[in-house]
Amino acid sequence: MSLTFEERKKTILERLAREERVQVVALSTDLNVSPETIRRDLDRLEKEGRLKKVYGGAVSAGMDSSEPPFLHRTQMNPAEKSSIGQLAASLVKDGETIMIDNGTTTVEVIRYLRDRSDITIVTHSVPALLLAMEVFKGRIIFAGGEVNSIQQSTTGTLAESMLQQFKVHKVFISVGGISLVEGITDYDLNEAGMSRKMMERAEEAIVLADHSKFGKTTFARISSLQDVSMIISDRGCPAEWVEHLKEREIELLIAE
Repeated sequence: MSLTFEERKKTILERLAREERVQVVALSTDLNVSPETIRRDLDRLEKEGRLKKVYGGAVSAGMDSSEPPFLHRTQMNPAEKSSIGQLAASLVKDGETIMIDNGTTTVEVIRYLRDRSDITIVTHSVPALLLAMEVFKGRIIFAGGEVNSIQQSTTGTLAESMLQQFKVHKVFISVGGISLVEGITDYDLNEAGMSRKMMERAEEAIVLADHSKFGKTTFARISSLQDVSMIISDRGCPAEWVEHLKEREIELLIAE
């Protein structure tokens, strides 16, 4: 009895998540269907945005080399980012110090900490700083350094050396992509360096990622998945990724 498209789809996406590339011939043999059937499956999955067809097979949909400016990114998946930020904020305990990196999802955490005067926030994100100054009642520490006006953050040796002075309870990290092969990645080398330094200085490293980030690899590596304490995503998180993270004993929280 031949497998249905949904069953083949599950196998294709699971293999893509593990290896970031699939071959038509190998899939045809393993799934006991014709190469033409596999090509049609890949066509459908490409239209769904789950992969990108290449000669002889397909690769992960997300090998992106450039990131839109910060203000443009604020308009992408806003409802999901808000719900993720709210759930993340609920994990912050009284009296804790947290770091927040430069992301349109991580900045949402601040909106839900507005009444927490006993919390300290350390950030290098200008939007996070401005929002905190407007709504947050607790202590704010800004890590200054070289300013990136497009991404609206500070990076570089000065900013990283300032982060080195602190040890915090939690850091909330934004990412460009999450991959079983490459781990968590970002678009910008300097931003990746800041996120990595923040993870080094935190007891818990919590990744905030909407569903569009899974199965993607971007330019600069932040860390392996094993360095992450927890991932918070939305209800659109792909089912195969729920299983992958469970197998690797990485806690996943889904924001409603």
